[in-house]
Amino acid sequence: MSRLRTIAAIPAGSWTKWVVVGFWLVVLVVAYPLQSKLTGAEKNDTSSYLPSSAESVKVLDVQSRVQPPNTYSGVVVYYRASGLTAADRAKAAADARRFAGLHGVVPGTVAGPVPSGDGTAMQTIVSVNVGSQGWNGAIAPVDAMRTIAGSGAGGMTSHVTGYLGTAADNAKVYKGLSGTLLFAALAVVIVILLITYRSPVLWLVPVISSVVALVTAEAVVYLLAAHAGLTVNEESSAILAVLVFGASTDYALLIVARYREELRRHDRRHPAMAEALRRAGPAIIASGGTVIIALLMLSFAQLNSTSGLGPVLAIGVGVGMAAMLTLLPALLVILPRGIFWPYKPRYGSAEPTSRGLWARVGWAIAPRPRLVWVSTAVLLGVLALGLTGLKAGGLTNAQSFRGTPDSVTGESVLAAHFPAGAGQPVIVIGSPAAAAPLRSAFAATPGITHVTPPVTLAGYAYLQGTLTAQPDSQAGYDTIDRVRAAVHAVPAARALVGGNTAVALDIARASAHDRDLLLPLILAVVLVILLRALVAPLILTATVVLSFAAALGVSAFFFTHVFGFGGADTSFPLLVYVFLVALGIDYNIFLMTRVREEAHRRDARHGAITGLAATGGVITSAGFVLAGTFAVLATIPSTFTTELGFAVAFGILLDTIVVRLLLVTALNLDLGRWMWWPSKLARTPDPAPAELSHERTAALVADRSG
Repeated sequence: MSRLRTIAAIPAGSWTKWVVVGFWLVVLVVAYPLQSKLTGAEKNDTSSYLPSSAESVKVLDVQSRVQPPNTYSGVVVYYRASGLTAADRAKAAADARRFAGLHGVVPGTVAGPVPSGDGTAMQTIVSVNVGSQGWNGAIAPVDAMRTIAGSGAGGMTSHVTGYLGTAADNAKVYKGLSGTLLFAALAVVIVILLITYRSPVLWLVPVISSVVALVTAEAVVYLLAAHAGLTVNEESSAILAVLVFGASTDYALLIVARYREELRRHDRRHPAMAEALRRAGPAIIASGGTVIIALLMLSFAQLNSTSGLGPVLAIGVGVGMAAMLTLLPALLVILPRGIFWPYKPRYGSAEPTSRGLWARVGWAIAPRPRLVWVSTAVLLGVLALGLTGLKAGGLTNAQSFRGTPDSVTGESVLAAHFPAGAGQPVIVIGSPAAAAPLRSAFAATPGITHVTPPVTLAGYAYLQGTLTAQPDSQAGYDTIDRVRAAVHAVPAARALVGGNTAVALDIARASAHDRDLLLPLILAVVLVILLRALVAPLILTATVVLSFAAALGVSAFFFTHVFGFGGADTSFPLLVYVFLVALGIDYNIFLMTRVREEAHRRDARHGAITGLAATGGVITSAGFVLAGTFAVLATIPSTFTTELGFAVAFGILLDTIVVRLLLVTALNLDLGRWMWWPSKLARTPDPAPAELSHERTAALVADRSG
């Protein structure tokens, strides 16, 4: 306890506060130029998503020996409903020659134009080296191709699709995203803090601290990405900004609320802050540590994009927690009590939360706690039934966009006039000595047409075949499985199957593996962390799981029946689970730490009511902040980020308002001291719910008579 007092006194000290602020100023000066380099360290190419052991990645490795490693194949498709003219064909041929001269186009890879059987469409295939930028490197060449194909068309329509076109449209969705999300999240946080604090100045301190935390976290992530092999992409960078702002502001709300409380008990700011940190610090460290450990569990994922996301977000939470426990308190004690104006806490004044909304909610639950928690649990169970409608088998290219970009339109034109897999071939490599039987097995596979003669590349026999099904459909994935079974059975062929469809299938399989491994692993880790007693951790973990299931059930209903989405990404359930379970435990710790503190002062049931009264407003505000920042993700015209933002935002609100403050409080009041079994608190007598009801009635009568 004395050590904790010493540590808490550092940012709250009369001169050490200046040391803390000076330290963070130095950190900010060093971090700012590094933070700006994070975008350049992102890896948005296909191979960075999958482990090197994936079959499709091994094919990419072989291809990289004979062509640039980041080569994307695109299809320029032309269409005239009345039939192509001679001028149309001449233009397409001239366009093909111009495509060959574009920067990044791999020499000798422009093929076509090839007319369709019905004479209304043509396709030209172009391969482009996008370089180390991944899909960001696809924007410039695709824009150039669209300009060339669209100029002087005389009524003939044209589109750039295939993997190259889809990559460019995806890159445009996320281009400039970090800045947009940052300002949107900042606006949400400022509005909610203004409403919460009702002060024109106080909100600045948490916001400044959060900005410093974000800049520092992005600098640390950049250093690890550039020098330690950490995988970062545009999605993880976007979520990092949202989580740092949301989590940091949550911790700030808890500290400011406790500081305001202590200012009513202390006549000077420095001891008030030291006591606030001593009381609130352990809860913040416990909750932040739990979130960090839960996020680090993602490192065990097969999918590189998921395994990299865990450390990226864990760094963000860790830096945010450090800033809120040091920089924020130092800034607050530098400033006078007037920072809270017009609701300045005066020394010796009564604590308003003791008679506030959440105190009344606690006393209202006290007479019938079992009815409240059973009813709430049944309601959440009904909401969870929507899980039966969740379709998280993956999104097609068309489903992954909220609008209809050019690549999606081109894909539909291509599918209507050419074999469905045109422009995105299935690739088979194997031993040159087994080239003939490989081609026979490949060509005989149902769902494959137009298999090329084998050529030898980098010591491998290399073959391409066209899918008869859409490349991003379940039928296409089933064909990949059939091809793999057929060519793997060829003796001594050492065959491997790759191509864009095989990559998508391997990503889906890795996502399913990660979900099955990490969901129980994260839950087990969280449960172990909470085991200071036995009953409370089991019950609290069960409430978090129930909250997650209800949020996912409601989300599934909205995705299908309100938004009209075609499904969800394969990684969607895991990411929602990580955020809601980790953050749900976060709020549990906020609440239960205060309940435990108050229970030691009196008894478990009075502790439940007082703990709710003291933290209910903070937890609700924190929930709105975090939900608001995650909801910002829905502004991106991407189905994945929209679904993630909606599900996490709704789940956090459900958890903070219904589960944490009603269900958990009702369970605390029903079980009383047995919630803390087998700790010492379980041996402290507490009043029955009926006694609490009589006590409340007597207090109300006394208030009225007084």
